[in-house]
Amino acid sequence: MLRIGSIVWGVKDVPRAMAFWCAALNYKPLREPSADWAILVPAEGQGQQMAITVVSSDAATHQRHHLDLYASDREAEVERLLALGARRVDWRYPEGADYVVLADPDENTFCVVEKQA
Repeated sequence: MLRIGSIVWGVKDVPRAMAFWCAALNYKPLREPSADWAILVPAEGQGQQMAITVVSSDAATHQRHHLDLYASDREAEVERLLALGARRVDWRYPEGADYVVLADPDENTFCVVEKQA
């Protein structure tokens, strides 16, 4: 089973984006952010997690936002999504990556992340 784990937002300035989105959505940092990565969660109650990461791309010409989909059996879900029309994306994975990058039929990329419920 898949579930949305994070909405990943690509930005140029993590502290500025954090300030904006925390105020706009009444969110707070999940833990101490780094200079290039932060995870925001609702200040009160349940809601969707938002990850903010530094990107070098220009918003006008590149996709800067994507979904991280969490799966307890990543490989089975990747195969299921491929059968539904997704495709694998050629990606430079870091050693030990817990995710696979796919594209939907409209070429929007997203990640399938191994994450136990």
